[in-house]
Amino acid sequence: AEGLNLCTSGSATSCEECLLIHPKCAWCSKEDFSSTKSITSRCDFLQNLIANGCAGAIENPSSSISVVRNVPLSSKGSGQSHLDVTQITPQKVALNLRPGDRTSFQVQVRQVEDYPVDLYYLMDLSLSMNDDLDNIRNLGTKLAEEMRKLTSNFRLGFGSFVDKNISPFSYTAPRYQNNPCIGYKLFPSCVPSFGFRHLLSLTDKVDRFNEEVRKQKVSRNRDAPEGGFDAILQAAVCKEKIGWRKEASHLLVFTTDDVPHIALDGKLGGLVQPHDGQCHLNEANEYSASSQLDYPSLALLGEKLAENNIHLIFAVTKSHYILYKNFTTLIPGTTVEILHKDSKNIIELIVKAYNSIRSKVELTVWDSPEDIGLTFTATCQDGLSYPGLRKCGDLKIGDTVSFEVAVEARSCPAEDTSHSFTIKPAGFRDTLEVAVTYSCQCGCTGHAAPASGKCSGNGTYACGLCDCDPGYLGARCECQEGASGELHHALCREAEGKPLCSGRGECSCNQCQCYESEFGNIYGPFCECDDFSCARYKGVLCSGHGECHCGECKCHAGYIGDNCNCSTEMDSCVSSDGQMCSGRGACVCGKCQCTEPGAFGETCEKCPTCPGVCSTKRDCIECKLFNSGRLADNQTCQKHCKDEIITTVDVLETDDPNAILCAYPVNNCVMKFTYLELPSGKSNLTVLKEPACSSAPSAVTIVLAVIGSVVLIGIILLALWKLLVTIHDRREFDRFQSERSRARYEMASNPLYRKPISTHNVEFTFNKLNKSYNGTVD
Repeated sequence: AEGLNLCTSGSATSCEECLLIHPKCAWCSKEDFSSTKSITSRCDFLQNLIANGCAGAIENPSSSISVVRNVPLSSKGSGQSHLDVTQITPQKVALNLRPGDRTSFQVQVRQVEDYPVDLYYLMDLSLSMNDDLDNIRNLGTKLAEEMRKLTSNFRLGFGSFVDKNISPFSYTAPRYQNNPCIGYKLFPSCVPSFGFRHLLSLTDKVDRFNEEVRKQKVSRNRDAPEGGFDAILQAAVCKEKIGWRKEASHLLVFTTDDVPHIALDGKLGGLVQPHDGQCHLNEANEYSASSQLDYPSLALLGEKLAENNIHLIFAVTKSHYILYKNFTTLIPGTTVEILHKDSKNIIELIVKAYNSIRSKVELTVWDSPEDIGLTFTATCQDGLSYPGLRKCGDLKIGDTVSFEVAVEARSCPAEDTSHSFTIKPAGFRDTLEVAVTYSCQCGCTGHAAPASGKCSGNGTYACGLCDCDPGYLGARCECQEGASGELHHALCREAEGKPLCSGRGECSCNQCQCYESEFGNIYGPFCECDDFSCARYKGVLCSGHGECHCGECKCHAGYIGDNCNCSTEMDSCVSSDGQMCSGRGACVCGKCQCTEPGAFGETCEKCPTCPGVCSTKRDCIECKLFNSGRLADNQTCQKHCKDEIITTVDVLETDDPNAILCAYPVNNCVMKFTYLELPSGKSNLTVLKEPACSSAPSAVTIVLAVIGSVVLIGIILLALWKLLVTIHDRREFDRFQSERSRARYEMASNPLYRKPISTHNVEFTFNKLNKSYNGTVD
């Protein structure tokens, strides 16, 4: 192998140590293999051992898998024997794992057609549900008609709840004992409060359901929250009294119009004992521990519902939808639907929830050992593989989906240890049992020879090496402790001029006996190695993900790097939509390094400037606010949109320069919203309560607008013409005034007037009597 040889540099001194270094390391058990080589050369890559002449004596176990039980998947649920229905294959698998050597197997799951259904209707009978009680008096008949369209084997049961009949949850004064509604003008008569009452075991006689409903009357409790979680737990764990069938799909419909009490609320009434998760129904089928035990926690509810394969359906009013939707993320296998205030849509709600449950498959793991690593890859109906996902949605009844389950042992437990765990589709009774054994021992170890002549009678020969008895040393146990000499000393130097045993041990019988150190172990033929002089990360040797061998970190499977701080696992880089780093970066050391400008977040899921972000936010708005769109499934919505904080407003403000404005069409209208990425990594989405709609203008409006526009343009043109004429006239008048002011004549005379008489002067010269005269003649 090129570069660093992990096997030979691991300083393995036994076959078992060699197997732990790396899954590709093998051990040579041939007797004379190390005569010209060091002990550590026995641990090497398989091809190197074969090339060095060790063929036929190599210990190299690998992980293996065997299918113990593999009954084919069923195609239909209802038949002569429901117990024969199979929805997961295989049913049992045995694994033999070598640490670090990953192996995988395929699991197929199918939701079979016409599967039996048990539905238990659990109703809140507090005073505010009185109108709902009136509307479900014939629910059994109608619901059975609808459900028999989906399954031919349907049973229905009924139970009710109010709250613990202790203060401060209920009215406990003597005057209220028989009628807590005394003095309440709107409803003066009701029955005493109770915790949970099982009224009808699961039956296919739906008329009995109607009869029980008609008998019921509402009660009255003091505070707003109800004791519904007490009722859910009893309905889940009292299997015999409720009548849950092993071969049926279990639906528990929980109807209420208020919030529930949860664990620790019981302290208000002096109840400090946590719920024990057991059935406490008395002979009258009433919850007998209501005044002794606290309300159950969400974790306990989830555990008991999963143990009994029960799908919980929250049917709640719109005002409490968000709260119960958040509960679905904490209680696996639950869904939530909006119940009308009068429960008129209850049948539609149940059918919708059942179809939603049957449209998805999600694998869960029970009792997984800590030293076992599991990785899932889902192959859904589109034929694509989704690494890191264990869920498929949008399925039809009868569809088959497959999952590849990769299993890897991280370490070796104690000898002869075995483990097991269970893979189970959520809400199914079918399971896959996985039995795990570990391949940590070499076969040659079982043929060890004590006091072997190959070890000078002073040790045990196994796997090509001598394990010397106390007091003896040497490759063949030929020396006793304390023997010394210059020849032996020369064999204890790594090179000429170097100190004996690297200055960290004593030379005895041509072997170095390394000193003990408070920091760790010193080892090696010349004490040149130790397990504490390696790179650290945040003060932890090899980051806690590797072993220090001779100054170098040997990383555990799944980690690389000088200090083993770089994880090769890519599950943490898979975004909620199944893409690696949301398609905007690369997974480096188990963390996303975003390459798309503007992208950030653990999986680069935040990117205000990236194209297509508006459509992603739109999906979250539709599923969270309107329970619609492609993410309408409750758990899918919570997974994809867990970091979205949505606020509805009447008027959308767009003056924030950091907020991105988005819009999309909704029924000929436009829904607008803005989103802003917060420093915490969450997104703040501000959405209009109602889409912005504009009505199309009428033909009359258009004609009048055109006529008005023409008239207006004409008036404007006339005004411009008048303005130009006025300006021209004023300029001419000003010029006339200017010329008039420059004229130089008296104002009293007219320069154009001429007199009728004109005077002319004539100059002449004549000679009279020899006299000359000059004169003028008038």
